[in-house]
Amino acid sequence: MADARWHDLGPVEELKKRPLAQIKPEGVPIALSYSQGTFGAISGTCNHVSGPLGNGRLESDYVVCPWHNWKYHRRTGSGEPGFEQDRVPSHEVKVENGRVLVNLTPATPRYKTPHKPHPLARPFSREEGPVRVLGISTTAMDAQNPRYSTSDALLQSALDFAGRRLDVQTRLIKLNSLNFRNCEGYYSKSEYACTWPCSITQMDPNDQLDQVYEALVFWSDAVVLSTPIRWGSASALYYKMVERMNCIQNQVTTHDRVLIRNKVAAFIITGGQDNIQAVAGQMLGFFAELGFLFPQFPYIAHSLGWSAENMEKNVAYVQKSQELREGAAALVTRAVEMARLLCSGGVTPDRTARAGRKADGLLLLSKE
Repeated sequence: MADARWHDLGPVEELKKRPLAQIKPEGVPIALSYSQGTFGAISGTCNHVSGPLGNGRLESDYVVCPWHNWKYHRRTGSGEPGFEQDRVPSHEVKVENGRVLVNLTPATPRYKTPHKPHPLARPFSREEGPVRVLGISTTAMDAQNPRYSTSDALLQSALDFAGRRLDVQTRLIKLNSLNFRNCEGYYSKSEYACTWPCSITQMDPNDQLDQVYEALVFWSDAVVLSTPIRWGSASALYYKMVERMNCIQNQVTTHDRVLIRNKVAAFIITGGQDNIQAVAGQMLGFFAELGFLFPQFPYIAHSLGWSAENMEKNVAYVQKSQELREGAAALVTRAVEMARLLCSGGVTPDRTARAGRKADGLLLLSKE
């Protein structure tokens, strides 16, 4: 073993007050634990995406990473049962004269078991073929007692027209039929804790938002998204989805990597009451942050206005309106035409100057 580098961490009585702590003696990150009368010390850096293990928690004899719940034995550094080979370095600890000392030279090496990459981690490559149009419905309803949705109806009308008249492929995703978790704020722990694919998608095989990621990032050339207006905003399902899309935008900030390239977005907005432009503004701003481009006049909308409380009347209006269906057809036509131009013009760069974001406290600006 390499020469020992013993470092005095401090008095026993102080250090045993905390069951787990992240310390950095001489710049070496260590997760120091105390349980059942003994100290343990392992590397403070998780194998997964370098989460700070000492900021996590103890479960029995295992340190649980606060970012994505990877577990390591607090004294040996070995992974939890079934993953023992995936280990972080362990460090010797001893107590002398009431002081705790740790050997900064690891007693065991780090080993990260090779893991098969998630299917969404593959490089972007557009397959040959016609323009592909993705429809995303964000309205919510009781699946056992479905109702007529004005936003769904116009979205379906747009997709039907595109498939019938524009020589494109279409796909429809109804968020209401998917089982997926809310964003759990990994970015709030650290920008690097928010990963691509989404941390939840990687950890939970039952989370179905992978269908949206797959279609949005890899399959589609144009996206038409529909939403009802709910208290002056887009639907709750819309926001549940877009919060989980932080992992797409965050790749620009953390890895200078653009996932959305040569893609067009357009929107259908309907409601019994008004606030159309505010809803459209949020959508345009958010999808621009992801990297989408927009056709001229990128949304159509309908509302009976603030005083309209009669939803049956609103539904009847949309059901009979040929003008709204023509508007949906024109909207998807504009989106497809722009997508064709982008597809024929070659692939845009997959790198950017962090989309104007700050890096290390400095705004990255191009030099003239």
